[in-house]
Order: sequence, then C-alpha cells, then structure tokens
Amino acid sequence: MNTSAAFIGNSSPFDFLSFDFTTPQATQDADLLKQLSFIPGLKEILMLRQVHALEHATVWVLSEVKNAQSPTARPSKIQIDDELLGGLSTDQGFYLYGEVNISDLRRAVTLALHRLTHGEWDLAVHPRCGTNLSVAMLLTASLSIGVTLMLPFRPVEQLIGLGLAATTASELAPDVGSIAQRYLTTAIPFNLTVEHITISRDVWGRQGHFVKVNWQENNS
Repeated sequence: MNTSAAFIGNSSPFDFLSFDFTTPQATQDADLLKQLSFIPGLKEILMLRQVHALEHATVWVLSEVKNAQSPTARPSKIQIDDELLGGLSTDQGFYLYGEVNISDLRRAVTLALHRLTHGEWDLAVHPRCGTNLSVAMLLTASLSIGVTLMLPFRPVEQLIGLGLAATTASELAPDVGSIAQRYLTTAIPFNLTVEHITISRDVWGRQGHFVKVNWQENNS
C-alpha cells in the first residue's frame, strides 16, 4: 500500500513518513510551505515558530557576559539580566521589552540569527518561555483529574492525591516544556531575514522594541 499522501494541486506526492520533522534543516519549512501551500495560515504558523526561536536566542545573547579586549583599553564587561527582559512573538516579528539600547539589540539579533542557523540550536529554547507555563498548567490539570478519578472520593485521599499531582507536574514541566519548545513552538529561522528594528507598542499599548522580519523565499 502506498504510504505517501498525495494532494490535489501538487505535482508530486508529499511523503510524511520519510520527512524528518525533528532535525533542523535549511529547506525544511520551505519544503513544507511548497508542498502544503493549500493549507490556510501555514506560512504564518511557520514564521511564528521561527520568530519565536529568534526571540529566545536574542534574549540569550543579550544576557551573556561579553569581554571586549583591545590593545589600548582595559577589558570591559557588559551584562544584561534576562530576568528584566520579556518578549512577544508574532508572524511579522517580535517585541522585546526591557531596558535595551537599540544598537545593542541590533547586534544581538544579528548574532542570534547567525548562531541559530550555524548549529547552536539550543538557543531556541528558553526556560522562562510561556510554553513552559502552559505545559505546567496542562500537566497539573491532567494529573489532578486523573488522581480525582482514580482515588476514593474522600477528602484526605483527594487532598493527598492533588498534592502529589501538583508536585509531579512541577517536576516534569521544565523538561516537557523544553521538548514542546524544541519540536512544537519554535523552529530554526533558516527562512527569516531581519528587516529593521523600531520602538513600537504592542496591541496592549506596552512600549518595546519591535524586530521586523521577512520570509526569505530562497536559501543558499
């Protein structure tokens, strides 16, 4: 039996079973968009995942301690606490909130994009991402429901069970959240180019820097 899924309007079938969704590849999202272009909103979803990864990598780069050495100057140290930084990704780019100089941000975005697309894929995952909170809430709710159904419906057993469910969820959430980020909510931005960075406001009126990106149709 043919395991390939053929779609109307495509010149060739798209083989889901042979397509590697877990290993970042420069043409992966471009191929998906080409083969599945009939799906509404697919390009926006693919862009959002890539922008999300670039947002995380930019925060990582900004939070690193950098030493600048020169023959005539003493080493200087620049550090930005990423606890003071926040981000919001869209399919057009991302907002970054916090005290950041726009020149430093411009350099950080450029470096983050380069490092992500040249093998430093771990920069796409950040421990303070909202994905982790969503995963923690989902795990807590699921385990709590499971415990409620499995244990006798008596106050002591239910309270103990809910406590165990919450503890288990908090232990699992960081690892499960990282997996969700790596394979679901982010993607290596092979198809993105940075257009410009401006001071802007999001839909809630919060001021921040907006990093505008474009989809790059062709990859070298």
